[in-house]
Amino acid sequence: MKNLLRNNDPTVIAFASALLSGEGIEVFEVDVNMSVLNGSLGILPRRLMVHEENYERACAILADIGVETGY
Repeated sequence: MKNLLRNNDPTVIAFASALLSGEGIEVFEVDVNMSVLNGSLGILPRRLMVHEENYERACAILADIGVETGY
């Protein structure tokens, strides 16, 4: 798994997940509950992971819609 996207806006993560899933790329969201555990109310970023063989394609898809990747 490779880190594709890190963002603290849940709408960006949800949109990217839906878009990539629609393209047949399996995604996995991590750090979903970290803000709740630390009491920071959504300040900590969430990460979106993809398999290494899908990384370049996923980056290209998100770049087409203006989402910055590559963390």
